[in-house]
Amino acid sequence: MIFFVNLLVGLLALFLLALFLLTRTRRSPRRADTPFDWTGQLTAVAAMGGLTYAAIEAGAVGLTAPRVLVALLVAVVAGAGFLIAQAHGRNPMVPLPLLRERTMAISASIGFALNVGFYGMIFLLSLDLQQEHGLSPLATGLAFLPMTLLTAFVSPTAAWSARKFGPRMPVITGQLAMATGLMLLCIPRASAPTWLMVLLMIPVGTGGGLAVPAVTSLLLDRVPAERAGTASGVLNSARQVGGALAVAGFGALVARHATFFHSLRTRRLTAAGLVLLTTAAGLLLRPAPRQ
Repeated sequence: MIFFVNLLVGLLALFLLALFLLTRTRRSPRRADTPFDWTGQLTAVAAMGGLTYAAIEAGAVGLTAPRVLVALLVAVVAGAGFLIAQAHGRNPMVPLPLLRERTMAISASIGFALNVGFYGMIFLLSLDLQQEHGLSPLATGLAFLPMTLLTAFVSPTAAWSARKFGPRMPVITGQLAMATGLMLLCIPRASAPTWLMVLLMIPVGTGGGLAVPAVTSLLLDRVPAERAGTASGVLNSARQVGGALAVAGFGALVARHATFFHSLRTRRLTAAGLVLLTTAAGLLLRPAPRQ
């Protein structure tokens, strides 16, 4: 039922957008708006939806199941259609030169890896706390509260750190903190006390809270002003796809209780490795020249 919350928020956003456009049209009737890229929007949704659905179902029925293969085919065809539409459309939603820009590509990969580590950790640890430690769903939610509160306090410091030490510092520091936290979560045994798991998840959350605002700021400083909205949209899309695929891909653990704890460690190490890989890529980021 919680997914209906997203529908309500989305409908409210569409209503406010329509109200804004109507108000602007009345004030400036001759002002021409950029045409809506229907082809780009629909193919992007189909590609990401097909890929996510295939990842979810593959954990339950196998990679060779007909519905998984069909979903993967839809993702490939729609992805190709999206690239063609962006390359040859008159008003592309995401111009391909923007995707080829180094800062855009690195920032999107960092955002993708951070959400894989963060949402993958939340998903796996929530299962661990309930199945291995015997916590109720309510107690499991409360166990994430310290990390959540600290993350809320850390995020505003990213801007201060970027101004004082440069934008790369909070990005790389946040990535290293998340990777360290994911690896530390692999050390305790299944019988480890709950409070230890609560402490070890804090670097994962605070690392993401430090890196995401900083990498967003760095990206928007590097792209042209007229592409700022598109660039931030690409970054957030990469983050959300990373989170969705992490939960979908790790969902296969639910049906394999015999190897559950061993699989937890493997997935956490995988996520940590991905974050470390993008940390190395983050060293190539360059701040915008001072104005």
